[in-house]
Amino acid sequence: MATHIPAMRKIFNEKITPELQKEFGYTSVMQVPRIEKIVLSMGVGEAIQNKKALENSQNELTLIAGQKAVRTKSKKSIANFKLRDGMEIGTKVTLRSDRMWEFLDRLVNIALPRVKDFRGINPNGFDGNGNYSLGIVEHIIFPEIDYDKIDQITGLNVVVVTTAKTDQEAHALLSKLNLPFRK
Repeated sequence: MATHIPAMRKIFNEKITPELQKEFGYTSVMQVPRIEKIVLSMGVGEAIQNKKALENSQNELTLIAGQKAVRTKSKKSIANFKLRDGMEIGTKVTLRSDRMWEFLDRLVNIALPRVKDFRGINPNGFDGNGNYSLGIVEHIIFPEIDYDKIDQITGLNVVVVTTAKTDQEAHALLSKLNLPFRK
């Protein structure tokens, strides 16, 4: 049985791994930083008054990710926002393996080029431990979302978790995977 290998994973294994190994002087292939998972999340502030908004964002995130999104609950109460501890306030989905590679491929080659006045993603989104966070203002840049069927345009967060020890290694990895960093 022939299994399908995502194009980006193939490029990573065949081309990028040897390049990173040479660039950083790794002695073993296992030292080369790789992407562990991608977490997509949407905060739905209006879910406090409108439960339908949460349901819609969960369905839209499921469409974007190709995997069922789960609801997230608030961790503490904030009186000013009428928010109580344990209220459902957002949705998230964690992608691994092939789904992760296919999402990254769609993000880089289809979604980001559709952003209006796009000049590249912020190179300062690293957390100091080799993970990268990116905020997307309009979720309609993904081709899976039907513009006519959505109630409102929301943003989403994309967190790329890598095994890299430093931000420099993670930046090299993501640059080689064609993430368009701003110069």
